[in-house]
Amino acid sequence: MGTAGKPSLAVWKFASCDGCQLTLLNCEDELLSIAGAVTIAYFPEATRAVVEGPYDVSLVEGSVTTPHDAERIQQIRAMSGTLVTIGACATAGGIQALRNLGDVREFRSVVYAHPEYVETLDRSTPIAAHVSVDHELRGCPIDKRQLLELLAALLAGRKPRIPTYSVCIECKERGNVCVAVADGTPCLGPVTQAGCGALCPSFARGCYGCFGPQDSANLPSMTRRLRAQGMSEPQVIRLYRTFNTGAEAFRAESQRVVSGSTAGTATAEEVST
Repeated sequence: MGTAGKPSLAVWKFASCDGCQLTLLNCEDELLSIAGAVTIAYFPEATRAVVEGPYDVSLVEGSVTTPHDAERIQQIRAMSGTLVTIGACATAGGIQALRNLGDVREFRSVVYAHPEYVETLDRSTPIAAHVSVDHELRGCPIDKRQLLELLAALLAGRKPRIPTYSVCIECKERGNVCVAVADGTPCLGPVTQAGCGALCPSFARGCYGCFGPQDSANLPSMTRRLRAQGMSEPQVIRLYRTFNTGAEAFRAESQRVVSGSTAGTATAEEVST
């Protein structure tokens, strides 16, 4: 418990771009209400002040990519009552999970003059691969409305209302014309979890899956649709291998497409570069 009997909130960073933490700072007026309802005990992005743990709620951004990360997340879990992962890096390994498809030792030898000084793991993994997670917010970055809903739910002691249906539902709610049907635009909306408010389709662009696969995604059917819309196998593979390349459904389907590729199309090594 924080000061004045208010719940304590800590925000932690692992391998990430800080975009999800900035979403919290960009809440602006709502952030004042949040700050009034909780004690912000640890949040280096926003303040140098530090209140010693344990913490009632920890928000964790970023993936585990180093041996030190793997140790630190265990410590954070031990001192957190509720642990929430925020963003594609924390929930699926992030775009840095592309390393999982290649040889990290080779990358280091090419990029760094002294690769022996660089301590890194061969894989970029989500937080849930290391500790138990109580709630997760998807997205690259997360959605402000979902973040506020989750914090409000935790303060009220209720279950947060985070949708698991597809982006297509959000398109219907906004009255959008389906870009896949009307324009033949490749769109991952049918297999991507809602949360962005159908941002890209609302501007006549196809969804590219930044909220990761929804819970009942039919990826083989999605692949057939993308091919029918003129996408080559390398293009399909790259579409699955972006922000959520480490999400199991996207990873498995992209690998299935790679395995089924015929001569003259991309290999697993080619599409990972």
